[in-house]
Amino acid sequence: MIARTWHGVTQSSKADAYFAYLKESGLKEYRKTAGNRGVTVLRRTEGDRAHFLLISLWDSFEAIRRFAGPNLDRAVYYPKDKEFLLELEPTVSHYEVLASPEEDA
Repeated sequence: MIARTWHGVTQSSKADAYFAYLKESGLKEYRKTAGNRGVTVLRRTEGDRAHFLLISLWDSFEAIRRFAGPNLDRAVYYPKDKEFLLELEPTVSHYEVLASPEEDA
């Protein structure tokens, strides 16, 4: 299993609205892509900024390609992201999952 991480920052005042938008755009697309095993959304607020960290889990790099296209390290953005995000970070990171909560059950 492969974990794909993405980071984005919004103004704190827009954090809830961005999360609502995220549920209707990226999260929905993650979940409908064959080979996606789920996504976790983390948020940390620091003063006037809210950091979002998404950790999506995938069966394989081929599954990630179905979502992201041929350039696996390129971040995927949606039309309204520019209205919320302070910067469009160009890349994501991938990690091999060595242990997960599923295995603890």
